[in-house]
Amino acid sequence: MKTENLINTNREACEWIIAPPHPERQRLAREASITPLLAQLLLNRGIDEAPGVQRFLTPTWTELLPPERMPGAVEAGRRLAEAARDGRKIVIYGDYDVDGVTATTILWHGLTIADADVDYYIPSRLDEGYGLNIEALKQLRADGADLVVTVDCGVTAFDEARGAKDLGLELIITDHHEPKDSLPDAPIIAHPTACGDSGNPHLSGSGVAFKVAWAMARHLCGGEKTNPRFRDFLVEATAFAALGLVADVVPLISENRVLAAFGLRQLCHANNPGLKALIEVSGLSGKRSYNEYDVGFMLAPRLNAVGRLGHARTAVDLFTSADADRATEIAADLNEHNRKRRNLESEIVKQAETMVVERGFNRDNRRGIVLACPDWHPGVIGVVASRLVDRFHRPTVLISMDGDQGQGSGRSIRHFPLHQVLAECSKHLISFGGHAMAAGVRVEADRVEAFTESFMQQAEQRLTPADLIPKLRLDDEVDLADLTAATIEDVQKMAPFGIGNPKARLATGTVELADEPRLVGQNGRHLSFTVRQGREYRRAIAFGRGELIDQLRDHRRFSLAFEPLINEWNGRKKVELNVIDWHF
Repeated sequence: MKTENLINTNREACEWIIAPPHPERQRLAREASITPLLAQLLLNRGIDEAPGVQRFLTPTWTELLPPERMPGAVEAGRRLAEAARDGRKIVIYGDYDVDGVTATTILWHGLTIADADVDYYIPSRLDEGYGLNIEALKQLRADGADLVVTVDCGVTAFDEARGAKDLGLELIITDHHEPKDSLPDAPIIAHPTACGDSGNPHLSGSGVAFKVAWAMARHLCGGEKTNPRFRDFLVEATAFAALGLVADVVPLISENRVLAAFGLRQLCHANNPGLKALIEVSGLSGKRSYNEYDVGFMLAPRLNAVGRLGHARTAVDLFTSADADRATEIAADLNEHNRKRRNLESEIVKQAETMVVERGFNRDNRRGIVLACPDWHPGVIGVVASRLVDRFHRPTVLISMDGDQGQGSGRSIRHFPLHQVLAECSKHLISFGGHAMAAGVRVEADRVEAFTESFMQQAEQRLTPADLIPKLRLDDEVDLADLTAATIEDVQKMAPFGIGNPKARLATGTVELADEPRLVGQNGRHLSFTVRQGREYRRAIAFGRGELIDQLRDHRRFSLAFEPLINEWNGRKKVELNVIDWHF
């Protein structure tokens, strides 16, 4: 979870839902030898027995499910190993987001160790769009490809699978996206759910690629154990798998939690020149440990930015063929793309927010947002749509118009399954795809108005006024005296955090302003103050909310919703409150 801009911009409308004290918290705390607060947090996440607590807090390698558990993984690994031995030309067909880039990277390194004739193909987000396309397959075949293996795409590519067969291309599909009622005609499909139960339905594309590479290594080494070179590769590959898992926002539970935990640790020991260069240009060199914030808000945006504004093949080059000097050049280029992306995104956010208000989409009787503009870059409108959802708490579709067609990106809220809604509006669309919370569309310019009307009708039918009120779910109400450094260090052992295991979010009872709030940070963007409850004092920081200083001065007694954090300075550790919201 990002550590800035946490305060809700519409605080009066934000409903706090504080979990009551769990009836089993004292029992679990006693049996597992943990604090009652940590017991409450774990119980809120469904962990209710002492052995489960230890497994959760101290994940081990043995909890990784073997490739045999995933239908298709062993077969895919075997066929890739055979193709490598036979000298057939293999092309990895990836995707342009972080999950696709890292999945491509994992499989490329595994095949390179196997001495395969291997290359990769990443489609252009702007020119080709997501997934397999037949023109690319034709070109790959013309260039001598014998076998194409997809990563992070392909499970719905029916026409393309038939086209590959007609071209004489062997096609192996590895993917994690939602399959349809039937599957493409491909000889091998490796997928967490499409062909059976893998034991982990939430694996990312990079996770699937990791399993296939693991299976290939086992086949080439003739048993469950791999040789030292493959073993070192698989350890290093966990770092790339962690990048994909965190960036793709899959649930970090069960096996995903194990893979992410070990991968984040591996970042500290990265040998890959591209990974080291990316860490350095992101300002993260020298850290003793890395967390999901470092990946989600420092590393991943730089990888995504080049796919949004340029071509994601550059990001794969960074992790595969680049030596140290070339990696430094590419990392600098990715950093520049990310700077441009941030500036472009900021401009579009301001313009879109103004349009929402001008067109009345923020009124109580309007339950969705659809905006179209010819000046918007199609590579960043998905991020902007997320910003609008955060601010207005309405499902949002933004469309970048280019002549007589528009390319759109949507983000949603709870109780509004975006993919189903777009299916209901499909007669107004050229195409659409995605899932419940995020999707993309293509639409003719003269159908935008009809699509907007249909989308708004769906929002009116499916959403109630209560659905439009942001809900802030909090784990517990605590006294400031409960917030000791030792207690919060125990809480931080629950990392890595993500969907399925969110960061601890807590509420105070009534606290008082103990000093005058101060503006801190560049241009006074942040708000720093101290709160008191009895004899206990804690510093609080509200990132990005300096403009609210007068409100805080006027209301000196309030309750805080916050994420606890440890601030260490000169060997001293203090608990601070990262403020999400307040109620006066």
